[in-house]
Amino acid sequence: MASADVTAELRCSICMEIYRDPVTLPCGHNFCRGCITQAWDHQEDLQEYKCPECQKIYLRRPELVRNTTLHNICETFHATETDQEQTGVFCNYCVFPVPATKSCLQCETSLCDHHLRKHGRSGGHTLLPPTTDLGKRKCSVHKKILEYYCTKDASCVCVSCYVIGGHVGHMMMSLDEASEEKKKKLRNYLQTLMTETEEAQKRVQSLEELRRKAQEKADGEKERVAALFRDLRRRLEELEKRVLSDITRRVQCYDDIIRQLEIKKEELSRKMRYIEELCNMTDPLTVLQESDTGDLCDTEDRHDEQFHDGEDLDVAGISHTLHTGLAEIMSGVTGGISGQPADILLDVATASNELHISDDRKTASWSHIWQNRPETRERFQYWPQGLSSQRLSSGRHYWEVDVGGSEIWRVGMCYPSIDRRGEQSLIGDNNKSWCLYRRCNQYSVIHDRKAIRLPDGIPSDRVRIYLDYEAGQISFYALCDPIRHLHTFTATFTEPLHAVLGVHEGCITV
Repeated sequence: MASADVTAELRCSICMEIYRDPVTLPCGHNFCRGCITQAWDHQEDLQEYKCPECQKIYLRRPELVRNTTLHNICETFHATETDQEQTGVFCNYCVFPVPATKSCLQCETSLCDHHLRKHGRSGGHTLLPPTTDLGKRKCSVHKKILEYYCTKDASCVCVSCYVIGGHVGHMMMSLDEASEEKKKKLRNYLQTLMTETEEAQKRVQSLEELRRKAQEKADGEKERVAALFRDLRRRLEELEKRVLSDITRRVQCYDDIIRQLEIKKEELSRKMRYIEELCNMTDPLTVLQESDTGDLCDTEDRHDEQFHDGEDLDVAGISHTLHTGLAEIMSGVTGGISGQPADILLDVATASNELHISDDRKTASWSHIWQNRPETRERFQYWPQGLSSQRLSSGRHYWEVDVGGSEIWRVGMCYPSIDRRGEQSLIGDNNKSWCLYRRCNQYSVIHDRKAIRLPDGIPSDRVRIYLDYEAGQISFYALCDPIRHLHTFTATFTEPLHAVLGVHEGCITV
């Protein structure tokens, strides 16, 4: 019986697979125990049981008896299936597919252990690991076993090739020697490849790290650019509304002038009628006794400036408003300020009693009148200064201060843990604050009591404070044209930061 026919006999008619735990019914047919059990468990009529093969009916559920012989055959077959997946070579003499142990080069057959013992009685045969490519191990010309390696032609040859064939006189090596020599070269090449692979892997890891950092920066830059354009769009929309409102207001001036002229016209008409009535009177006494008419007879052409201001639309003024607004917007871009504008509100709970805070919490003024605020841990006690209610712990931000109302002031940023009492609480005179300082038209930047004098003559009453938290930078700018960079502090921030300002006379406004 052929192997395929045997395999067909070992298949369950229900699952069509090789039997698993085969059982035999009284009618003699075999099934997997699980298959027949499942078939009977799911049938609708539980009063009778049929054989799926011959349809014989059993009124009582038959006892399932294991077919031991068939079970052993199937287990062997399952084992050979696994071996087949590993080698794919079977004994040429076995009825069932049994894995081969060796292949005979002379016989060009493969044998299992059982048939190998019988084959072993034949002397002079060359046995190899199981293979299906036995023909490749013989010379294609002389049909003899390949036994030597020709170093000149780099090919395997048989004895006849060596003695009488085309390789006479060539340098020969045994196959084992040639194989070992090639293996040695291959090992050296393998070592070279392993070294190159390790170097490539290190390079890949290095590039992946660089890519990760570049991606992080790219993500940050994308967000920064998106925020910048959101701010630009917002500012442009505000400028558009302002310019359009200015145009509308200037056109409405005509309506005001026309309205005033209409009023004057009515007044002139009334005076003209009154004068005409006087002129038509025949009684001289009545004419003379009327109220003083000098103002009625005043024909001097008095020029009223307001009647001539609206002679034409002030395009130059509108253009000035537009270009000034655009310049202010662009100053935020070209001046190195690429963060979000921070909406700074002063925290009254931190302001000293010598500092007056406006209702909108934007202006701080030095006050001669004691503010009588309760003494708390948050409030500055010694110096007229205060913090913002906002704290910044990430990203890029900037805020601006109009300092034109004071000659002595300090503005900057500080940690919330800054001391609130004593001389050491002054902004810049400790290691928890960074500030720009002005006194008597002299400018300095101060941190941890270390002051750096700046050039005199900063032509601006507005300053900008810029924070890049991740980069550890606090920068100060004078908002002149062009914007002037004054100084940048660099640090590793360990706490969130508050805007902080102090005023020793006058007022300053965020």
